[in-house]
Amino acid sequence: MSTLDNIEVDITVELGATVMPIHHLLRMGRGAVIELEQTENDPLSIYANHTLIARGEVNVEDGQLRVLVTEKVYKHG
Repeated sequence: MSTLDNIEVDITVELGATVMPIHHLLRMGRGAVIELEQTENDPLSIYANHTLIARGEVNVEDGQLRVLVTEKVYKHG
């Protein structure tokens, strides 16, 4: 068995973000809408273990939701 088979990576795709007071969040009910700072044309942020690694876009093909990587983000340092 390869050593790489045992490495876990948590992948997160962020559609957008916003800041709101906790009391607004607690008052939200089913079907509530949260407005994000991004628009539908802005790229998604893709994180591996909480580190930004790429940007992408949403694609729907044959009823399947996909995330297409459009840009790799390189860490400078």
